[in-house]
Amino acid sequence: MPDHRIRINADFWKGKNVFVTGHTGFKGTWLSLWLQGMGANVSGYSLQPPTEPSLFELCRMKDMVSSYIADIRDMTALSEAIVEAAPDIVFHLAAQPLVRASYLNPIETYEINTMGTIHLLEAVRQAKRNNVPIKAVIHVSTDKVYSQLDEERGYRETDRLGGGDPYSNSKALTELIVTSYRQIYEKEERAWSMPVALASVRAGNVIGGGDWAEDRLIPDCFRAILQDEPVKLRYPQAVRPWQHVLEPLHGYLLLAQHIYDDKQYAEAWNFGPNEEDTVSVEQVVSSLCQKWGNQAAYLIDSAEHPHEAPVLRLDCTKSRHLLGWSPRWNLDMAITKSIEWVKAYDQSGDCREICRKQIQEYVEGSESHDH
Repeated sequence: MPDHRIRINADFWKGKNVFVTGHTGFKGTWLSLWLQGMGANVSGYSLQPPTEPSLFELCRMKDMVSSYIADIRDMTALSEAIVEAAPDIVFHLAAQPLVRASYLNPIETYEINTMGTIHLLEAVRQAKRNNVPIKAVIHVSTDKVYSQLDEERGYRETDRLGGGDPYSNSKALTELIVTSYRQIYEKEERAWSMPVALASVRAGNVIGGGDWAEDRLIPDCFRAILQDEPVKLRYPQAVRPWQHVLEPLHGYLLLAQHIYDDKQYAEAWNFGPNEEDTVSVEQVVSSLCQKWGNQAAYLIDSAEHPHEAPVLRLDCTKSRHLLGWSPRWNLDMAITKSIEWVKAYDQSGDCREICRKQIQEYVEGSESHDH
């Protein structure tokens, strides 16, 4: 069994060159900020921030990372950026991440998620041939890659991949691509100066301050609340694994530390909440409204909506036992921290400092949790 006191090692990240695709997005900004705070040299490759406002701009990230503003589908620009950034570690977050948008634009969803991942992995392969010292790649996937099970148990990393809607299906395809490239890397290892360890990570439904995506539950809640309107719930009984955004990011960072020196960890990994935090949409929104106060309320939207899986659960036994990872903040805390962030933002607080403070609280809490 591993040492369960293992945690993120800031000294490991200090001075490391890290390349983050999708760095202008919600999750990408939080990750870039965390990495930069540990002394990593962060380069990002992404389109302009996908929302207005955006966490990336509110945190003034342009001052802190080297940005390549370009499309993941542009193979030439991507390859040049990776060679120029000369990363030690790559995090691939760039994606079309919304289920409802995938129904409206399936071709674009497949192009960005599936071909975008091929472009990234091929660019890494070519960069290695140009002596770029990449040792580890973390491909960020989703819990929606699994085929729907009738069982009540959570999905395990070895379960069958599928995905009914274009978003879920495109991400399931990326998992097959990652597996194929992992084998390519293995076979070509002798021709390279160093091997590339390639892992895939599947997280639950993340919440936290700074997410303004359309058609995503918690951002929709905060938008409605700030406008003194009731929150409309499309799928009140849908059950999801809810977690604060820092939870899976903690897992990604921990996994990158492991695979950097030990390729046996280069596999697929689930990062989800404890069982009691896998609850319905209505339970989450009810709790959020209650904590917010000031007459925050919700109603059920009875219109017809595209199909989404009724229940998603993640079994994270593997991450707990082999990485020593476990959730630090329960759902109650995740909602509290999200509300804290939004209220500070609404009162014109410094968003970069709010994020840094919450990262610090999370890390300090995780260290006391680990001892």
